[in-house]
Amino acid sequence: MKAPAPAAVPTAAGTVLSTAVPGTPRARRPGARRAGARRAGARWATGLGWFVASVALFAGLWELAWAAGWADPLLLPPPHVFLRNFAAQGKFFDTSTIGRQAAPPAVAVGKTILATALRVLTGLALGFAASLVVGVLATQVRLVGRLVLPTMTLLAPISSVAWLPVAIFLFGIGDGPAIFLVFIGIFFIMTIATVAQINDVSSTWTDVGRTLGASRRQVLTRVVLPAILPGLFVVLRLNLFAAWAVVLIAEAVGVGSGLGQVVLLARNTFNSSLVFFTMTIIGITGYLLDLGLRTIQTRLLWWQTANQAGAGR
Repeated sequence: MKAPAPAAVPTAAGTVLSTAVPGTPRARRPGARRAGARRAGARWATGLGWFVASVALFAGLWELAWAAGWADPLLLPPPHVFLRNFAAQGKFFDTSTIGRQAAPPAVAVGKTILATALRVLTGLALGFAASLVVGVLATQVRLVGRLVLPTMTLLAPISSVAWLPVAIFLFGIGDGPAIFLVFIGIFFIMTIATVAQINDVSSTWTDVGRTLGASRRQVLTRVVLPAILPGLFVVLRLNLFAAWAVVLIAEAVGVGSGLGQVVLLARNTFNSSLVFFTMTIIGITGYLLDLGLRTIQTRLLWWQTANQAGAGR
């Protein structure tokens, strides 16, 4: 069954404007799709190449400093030292109780990474959804905006770490405090950003929507939300890195497991190799999560160009 053709509205100049419903991508020819796939592949390969070059340069300078005697190997062990013995480092990630068989190092490291990543993603998803709803309500319902926004502005400057005792009081020891801190860390900021983005939407766009007969809800969902989502994704990506810092602190104090707990263990035992090994894992995991978020952004915001969607790389 073919989709109905978009309606056409004649203008005074005799031209015709299409009133196709936004949010529906146009069909692309097979040749255009293949060309787009080749360009995307070339961009991906180029980005991967520069990533490898950047990391290699950083690691090379570190190794050079060690070889020249500028870096104490006990305090700043070079990458080849803390990465060469994966099994020895991986045993510190095992959280098995006494009397149970220890998990293989790869399994222990994988479980620890997964646990921390899930806490970060859960807090981000809940914070993003809640801030979007509250931000929209604050701009569409005047009473809600007047009652909510002053409190949001008051609470936003408070560091997420300051909420740690409250999180432990409310949720005890476990995943709850870590997820709550990530949620708090982005909720207030994202709500204020949502309100600012909505207020900055051009009135011309909303006026055109109303002129074409769109209802208030259609203007919100078809005009306002597509206009603010690119900016909100940028804010979300920036808060992803802040969420990592928050969740590591929460894991070290209020969870008892995860990458934060391993960092605390390394600090207490003055194991510098384990510190940098864990930092490497945190960096790689955070980079992969940001890459996944960029991919989601590109898929959802299909009307953006590749350069716009990848801004801030």
